[in-house]
Amino acid sequence: MIPFVDLQSQYKALKAEIDPAVTAVMTQCNFVLGQPVADFEKAFAEYCGVKHAIGVANGTEALHLALVALGIKEGDEVITVANTFVATTLAITYCGATPVLVDCLPGTYNMDPAQIEAKITPKTKAIMPVHLYGQLVDIESIMAIADQHGLPVVEDACQGHGAQKKGKKAGAWGKVAGFSFYPGKNLGAYGDGGGITTNDDALAEKIRQLRNLGSPKKYYHEMVGFNSRLDTMQAAVLGVKLPHLDAWSASRARAAAWYNEKLKGVGDIICPDLGEAGSHVFHLYVIRSKQRDALLEHLGKSGVGAGIHYPVPIHRLGLYKDMGWNPADYPNAELFAGEILSLPMFPELTEAQVDEVVAVVKSFF
Repeated sequence: MIPFVDLQSQYKALKAEIDPAVTAVMTQCNFVLGQPVADFEKAFAEYCGVKHAIGVANGTEALHLALVALGIKEGDEVITVANTFVATTLAITYCGATPVLVDCLPGTYNMDPAQIEAKITPKTKAIMPVHLYGQLVDIESIMAIADQHGLPVVEDACQGHGAQKKGKKAGAWGKVAGFSFYPGKNLGAYGDGGGITTNDDALAEKIRQLRNLGSPKKYYHEMVGFNSRLDTMQAAVLGVKLPHLDAWSASRARAAAWYNEKLKGVGDIICPDLGEAGSHVFHLYVIRSKQRDALLEHLGKSGVGAGIHYPVPIHRLGLYKDMGWNPADYPNAELFAGEILSLPMFPELTEAQVDEVVAVVKSFF
């Protein structure tokens, strides 16, 4: 039996650090915006190479509050990608704005920068690229387009913790970025959690107020805000985990290289692009096969955890049925939705476990 994600192994390895951190929160009984939140925010900002990190309730709210802080509102448009998790577009929808989709690229499954300019209109107020599966999007091309048109870039870095290019990490490229600390993420809490990074002092202060009911100090409310604070207990856990993140990313990349080597030439499998060193932190390891559904069933019956991320592209979701999106405009997202398959991926994954997964895949073909 090989799990899709093994959170128990990680906890056992960190138990001697995590248990005292959690106990300290319980002892101090400062459960909302306690000192561990400020400590983690400082450490995460330094890790990402930015001036500010603000802890919020979850990754969806991180993206939502980032857009609210930028003034995104009804009638505005935000350009993003068709191949992503629904939280990306929900953040836009929550603002009353309209998501405008572009297709994704083979190999990386990330936003295709070449399609962005054709989607820009006078209503366009931001571009939201996604570092999908842990791979840094072609952020330099996207930043060049955004700068040319005077548009802010909001990075959806919910799966991209630590991914970098030229020494610059996800969350440090755009005007603002949103992260998720959902338990299964590369940097995961023991419950929901999210974070926002930015180098803009005024934007950071506005987000701090927005997350705390629009309040710069208790009982003084200067704007319509939200109850979206990172829990102190989760911040304590994240503070313990953060120093281990780079080592975990290296372990994930090593496991991905094993997969790519051992799955080469197996059936009709297409392996992912490993990217430049450090640019992919492999939140997920995603292959493609035209026999995906049968292969997924075979893996499950053989005791191997696997999943699909994501089986329904944004333009086909029922909540957007009135948008009038034409599936033919997103041929790659359409194709990949029927072929992508995520294999087990976590830092503690051993080569022997990878061999076992590969053996099960080979037995299918």
